[in-house]
Amino acid sequence: MTRLNDQVQELLQEYADLISITGGDAFRARAHEKAARSVAGYPEDIAGLDAKGLQQIPGVGKSTAEKIAQYLATGRMEALETLRAKIPPGVREMMAVPSVGPKRALALYRDLDIASVDQLAEAVRADRLSGVAGFGERSGERILHGIELMRQSGGRTLLDAATEQAEQIVATISAVPGCTRCAYAGSLRRMRETVGDIDVLATAEDSAPLMAALTGLPSVAEVVVSGPTKTSVRTTKGLQVDLRVVPEGDWGAALVYFTGSKAHNIKLRTMAVRAGLKLSEYGLFEAAGGEPGEGSGSGDGSGDDSGNDGDDNGGGRDGKDGRKVVSATEEEVYAALGLPWIAPPLREDRGEIEAALRGGLPELVTEADLRGDLHTHTDLTDGLATLEEMIDTAAARGYAYYAVTDHAPDLVMQRMTDEKMLAQRERLRELAGRHRRMRLLHGTELNIGPAGGVDWPAEFLAGFDVCVASVHSHFGADRAAQTRRLVRACENPHVHVIGHLTTRRIGRRGPIDVDLDAVFEAAARTGTAIEINSSPQRLDLRDEDVLRAKRFGVKFSIDSDAHATGHLAYPRYGIGTAQRAWLTAEDVINTWPWQRLKRFLRKDALR
Repeated sequence: MTRLNDQVQELLQEYADLISITGGDAFRARAHEKAARSVAGYPEDIAGLDAKGLQQIPGVGKSTAEKIAQYLATGRMEALETLRAKIPPGVREMMAVPSVGPKRALALYRDLDIASVDQLAEAVRADRLSGVAGFGERSGERILHGIELMRQSGGRTLLDAATEQAEQIVATISAVPGCTRCAYAGSLRRMRETVGDIDVLATAEDSAPLMAALTGLPSVAEVVVSGPTKTSVRTTKGLQVDLRVVPEGDWGAALVYFTGSKAHNIKLRTMAVRAGLKLSEYGLFEAAGGEPGEGSGSGDGSGDDSGNDGDDNGGGRDGKDGRKVVSATEEEVYAALGLPWIAPPLREDRGEIEAALRGGLPELVTEADLRGDLHTHTDLTDGLATLEEMIDTAAARGYAYYAVTDHAPDLVMQRMTDEKMLAQRERLRELAGRHRRMRLLHGTELNIGPAGGVDWPAEFLAGFDVCVASVHSHFGADRAAQTRRLVRACENPHVHVIGHLTTRRIGRRGPIDVDLDAVFEAAARTGTAIEINSSPQRLDLRDEDVLRAKRFGVKFSIDSDAHATGHLAYPRYGIGTAQRAWLTAEDVINTWPWQRLKRFLRKDALR
């Protein structure tokens, strides 16, 4: 269930966009954008707040609070509906295309009468955009790529929203009398960056109360199918949820099967066949009659990756195809195949079974290994919480160190100055004793310029404990230019971490065109860490790229990039990416004790 806060954020952001493209007041648009971020970052559920209570949220004024209160009471926001009526639906859809945005969408509609994404794609291919102001030589190429990105992400849900929904459903089902086990499976359990649907498994003697609990959830818009072993529903957000109830004794085999991935499960079934066995969602069986493993089924149990509906009766629950060997726990199933248990994020057929056979599985990094966060923001720039609020929340997470890294001045809209940054440093020193077990680090997020330079001169940078450097502009530069700027940033002795390297926003903006191998080589050579940005909208680097970077000897920093107190919990998603990339705690600098991290941050001393 998407949080009400997030629903309101989307509405306020849309309202701000529509103000901009209809020629409304720019200040009003920015005010609603800020309010949207504030509502999303507000740690409490806004459902029970009235207009007066909503005004206590930073950045939410009286007018905005009244709009939100109206939506909470009626499900409508009249001011937004009024603006929507002025813009054709297809134009609003074009606004969501990466590299188009509100103003360009309106220009395309006004100048070329383009009123849908399909018409936009046709216009690009016909080279009709060249005469429109603001569209350069490579605009068409970027728009087509943006349309492809949007279509690829259609129907898929970001990891945080899917996790929140799945955890709420699991909690609801687990509380039903008679339910003995309940967990989510599929690509969500494997921590893929987006999820197509949610697979939930449960055990009970009587499945009916569990199925009724699912279909009775307020977020359920439609019951797709309902039966004694499987019920599928579609939520108000369009996300399909499949609940399967299995006997207690089949739990392990079902969890392996429905966690997937497809390729991983095929490998397991092949191993079973060679051993004269048969693996299905009901258990590992001795093959009965015919060739060993005959009739082993084609289902792969990988949730939304597979398209398998789970109704293939595989090995036969009644054991008619042979004696059941094991099925109660995942560990038993893997052990019967001669394997140790394999962590779900590794189950992608990237060599995990071969590594398991030779005893070479990594001891994956966990969220509990993290000792600190090296990339966070406050309301001094674009964060929503005060310095004190962010520090207190970080301390509650049990961190040994915590870095505040507000934006540097070249990101002009943040209005940073030397004086503001130095004043923050002094305030941080005053707060040093606030949480005795957590060391406070003063840092900054620098902007990597087109040529690879950063905001401040070396003498000013030397005063920071940690510097994250990120690309925030010139996303359309060519491959050679992007590579040069990032390599040069790595070579800066005051840059410790490269933040969100590819700049992507999942489903909204693709990665920049860069020679990643050249950047990885430079990072390893210069002792510069590369960030795994844990924001669910970014998850940058991708797990495949982290895996490549590790082969170069790169070290990583798993950071929240938090702009609100609630965002400080984001590293759970970055950890998922790290686990999918086979990282251990040794690979991640913010799992290290402070003294070791401190030595790493002295880049000049490492050369």
